[in-house]
Amino acid sequence: MVLLQPDPFLNELTSMFEHNAEKGSVWVTLKHSSMKSKVKRNKMTSAGKEIEFKCLVRATDGKKTISTIVGMKDHQRFQASYATILKAQMTALKKRERKEKRKAADANKNGKVSKKQSTAH
Repeated sequence: MVLLQPDPFLNELTSMFEHNAEKGSVWVTLKHSSMKSKVKRNKMTSAGKEIEFKCLVRATDGKKTISTIVGMKDHQRFQASYATILKAQMTALKKRERKEKRKAADANKNGKVSKKQSTAH
């Protein structure tokens, strides 16, 4: 796993999406993390120190895994950039075939009328 700064992570994520646009998947996970071990967190809380939590973002295409840590200050800017990348890559998605439309099409082929169609009349 490669730990990157937020901007290079977004660039690498974009190239990962483009590489897998025709065939393949990209998984992105976000995790609430303090980046400290449980022992260190317990010591800090007992000492009265405040623990700063960050967002750990990981992305993988099955072959390559990248990650970044986003703090509270950079979170809104990162989310805006991340949303822009996701919107740009949504064009590769396939339209989902709705069950009702598919059932109606099958019923028309068989000459049957579904319950919803018969009650609507």
